[in-house]
Amino acid sequence: MEKDKIGLNTICTHVGEIKDEQFKGAVSPMYLSSSYEFLDVDVKRYPRYFNTPNQEHLSKKIAALENAESAMIFGSGMAAISHMFLAFLQSGDHLVVQNTLYGGTVNFIKEEFPKYGIEYTFTNGYTVEDFENAIQPNTKLIHIETPSNPLLTITNIKAVAEMAKAKEILTSIDNTFASPVNQNPLDLGIDMVMHSATKYFGGHSDICAGAVASKEEHMERIWNVSKNLGGSLSDMTVWLLERSMKTMGLRVKAQTANAMEMATWLDDHADVSKVYYPGLPSHPEHDLAKSQMKGFGAMLSFELREGLNSYRFQKALKLIKSSMSLAGIESTVISPHLTSHALLTEEERKAVGISDQLIRFSVGIEEAKDLKQDIDTAIAAIK
Repeated sequence: MEKDKIGLNTICTHVGEIKDEQFKGAVSPMYLSSSYEFLDVDVKRYPRYFNTPNQEHLSKKIAALENAESAMIFGSGMAAISHMFLAFLQSGDHLVVQNTLYGGTVNFIKEEFPKYGIEYTFTNGYTVEDFENAIQPNTKLIHIETPSNPLLTITNIKAVAEMAKAKEILTSIDNTFASPVNQNPLDLGIDMVMHSATKYFGGHSDICAGAVASKEEHMERIWNVSKNLGGSLSDMTVWLLERSMKTMGLRVKAQTANAMEMATWLDDHADVSKVYYPGLPSHPEHDLAKSQMKGFGAMLSFELREGLNSYRFQKALKLIKSSMSLAGIESTVISPHLTSHALLTEEERKAVGISDQLIRFSVGIEEAKDLKQDIDTAIAAIK
């Protein structure tokens, strides 16, 4: 069955599954061996080469979801993005990177790139002009994130990709917040797409993984670096990730619908001063998001009004959990200034709009009425 002729949930369920030819089981067998035959075989398999049976087949599912020729899975989202960067950047090269970006990526660039002699420029904003103005003669890669973490800014994917191609510069994107369910950047001209698969791919807050998808020649280059750096994933986790991805389409669509309802409700709430969600007509890039996304995603952020302590509010929640990560089926909240962007200085956080009142909200699959009641009860408790 050709993947371009089947639907999202069918891809999630069936593409990349391993047929159990011996016992005819309904799910993929798990191959835990770390040592494989090397004589008279077509593929010399080794876990660090990202080509064990479970690794190889799950990569096919990820590639199909992103309409890519090939994909790889890694031990974490940071392993995925760092291997991708190091595959395409070397001493003397220059990276243009979006300023509204996951804090871990920012920290990696600032701490590790100087060791490799790689130059970088953070844009002043997230418009095409901001990226173009940051380009230098030695720029080799432009990296974007949309929707961004945690302010849900929207970057024009197609416009950035077209501008970069005209200048013969490669492009990459962090597509974690949207997931392949809501956005396919390769279809809009981006060269490489990465994910923290810990998030919507896993979806149950019990897996740590990363992924990169692109065309074969780019993935071959990433593989040549990755096999030396050794950021592969255990086959036990790979099997669990494949199991989780079978329901990704159902989960993310339910979470996205919930997020739209919660964002609309919070936007009218007397104790909330601002809501960041691209699905709201008041969002500055709402029309752009509508043009390049199939759904607005299940992530949003909001700011409590002045006088309400965001830390005490989160402690007062009973149903919604305080959690370092996101995208599980359970709703969670964090304060970005204490977690995802804690490695940035106070000045750096202020420069990109991260206030102490800001709360990032990962919306789960619970009933929206219960989430609303939990928030109202928590606010009442801290007044």
